Amino acid sequence: MTLSQAKEGVPVSSSEMLLPSLPEGLTLSHEGGIATVTLQRDNPRNPLSHAIMSGLRDVARWLKTDIESHAVVLTGTPVFSAGADLKDPNMRTHHMGKLEQRQALLLGPDMCAAWEELEQVTICAIEGYCLGGGLALAVSCDWRVCADDALLRLPEVPLGINMSWQANPRITALIGPSRAKQVIILGEDIAPDQAEQWGLVDFVTPKGAARAKARQLAEKVVALPPLPVRMSKQAVNAHAYALNYATSFMDREQYALLTGSEENKQAVRAFFEKSKSDGET
Repeated sequence: MTLSQAKEGVPVSSSEMLLPSLPEGLTLSHEGGIATVTLQRDNPRNPLSHAIMSGLRDVARWLKTDIESHAVVLTGTPVFSAGADLKDPNMRTHHMGKLEQRQALLLGPDMCAAWEELEQVTICAIEGYCLGGGLALAVSCDWRVCADDALLRLPEVPLGINMSWQANPRITALIGPSRAKQVIILGEDIAPDQAEQWGLVDFVTPKGAARAKARQLAEKVVALPPLPVRMSKQAVNAHAYALNYATSFMDREQYALLTGSEENKQAVRAFFEKSKSDGET
């Protein structure tokens, strides 16, 4: 079914949609030319499980064929995402054969590429956590709206792995090489106001207002003629991201080398032990 066949503003569930089939915790809704994709898992941190990532990839690929929506808002409730779901056994690949592992590791970059390749203007509304893979997904969108209490961080290097999903060149294009190295290598928290100053996010709002601001921006886009909007976005991306693949195509191999290494195992164990001692789940 098409978005015009869905009730205005009502989420399109997996049972109503032929393509894509959305996993539990991911919804698609449409109102006034704006499509909204919302991540809302039973885990309040909205970690990116294998099923959720597959759904995010597939819904973006489906939206690419849609000419009824002219802006797409990507958001999460109550937070955006704390990154890859380390507790999901389907996310573990170090036990696989090399070819099988390499194929499995396409999911992250394919998900982000699907969002980057959308011709509609994409706006990511960030509340709360935006960590690791969550931030990699956010920088695949055109604009980022961030609440003033959001937590942005790339914890990969401190966890003994590289930042993958072909996110490094996207981050570098936004904030430059020196600041990109700080964000990627140090793995420290980035305050929303600093992220805005650097260009990692575009707008900072009070807590709870990011989605409304994203919607406001989407309405501005929808009011414009859709053809030149799509053409302009494609032209800017072709210039800004021309070398992205050439400079990041090996990050799957880098991740395969590092995941499951002793350094990675020790760092992940320390992470979970600290989370447990801090009373986190």
